[in-house]
Amino acid sequence: MPDSDKLAIAAHLHVLLRRKTGRVTDTEWMAVNADYAAEVVRFARQRAQEDGVPELADWADRLDHAMHAVAPPAARRPLLDVATQAVRQRAVPAAPEPVPEAPRYVGGIR
Repeated sequence: MPDSDKLAIAAHLHVLLRRKTGRVTDTEWMAVNADYAAEVVRFARQRAQEDGVPELADWADRLDHAMHAVAPPAARRPLLDVATQAVRQRAVPAAPEPVPEAPRYVGGIR
């Protein structure tokens, strides 16, 4: 999942937690640190159950899913393959550009 999606989910959960529980969180840290996100998810689920706010649990589930989402293996390419392809593209010599024919000397002066 793209980082921008994680950040959007974290921001939405941050706003809900602030409004419903008074808790202030760090959205940027929540989007990149799995341990912090897991603790915020745990807290949000606990408060959702205690306070009867199902929306908190829904957004906590979204964040939990986003933090554990893994890119499909087909989308990843080994670094060696990427580097080999880049080297091969550079190794192909470019065709020289044609130079227009111009007189070698102007007015007989060398």
